[in-house]
Amino acid sequence: MKNVVIDAGHGGSDPGASGNGIVEKEYTLKISQYIHDRLDQLGIPNTMVRTTDETIEPKERVEKILAPYGNGRDVLVISNHINAGGGRFSCIC
Repeated sequence: MKNVVIDAGHGGSDPGASGNGIVEKEYTLKISQYIHDRLDQLGIPNTMVRTTDETIEPKERVEKILAPYGNGRDVLVISNHINAGGGRFSCIC
């Protein structure tokens, strides 16, 4: 079974993209919380990088991603972002 780390992109002083009353950091946190709750219901081990509106510097974010389960093949990282690129395509990296 995979261990899942859920990263709600942006947060705190980094709002991410915004427009039409939508702020990326708020929605990435809501989406991440939904994924966390659903994985809990399914009995899949998971943790969230942030659970509140906090600023996390890039180096600290990587540390928080690696801390719970390490960097093994049994770890899946989901990093949620809602970009404002305006393009026709989505990127799943």
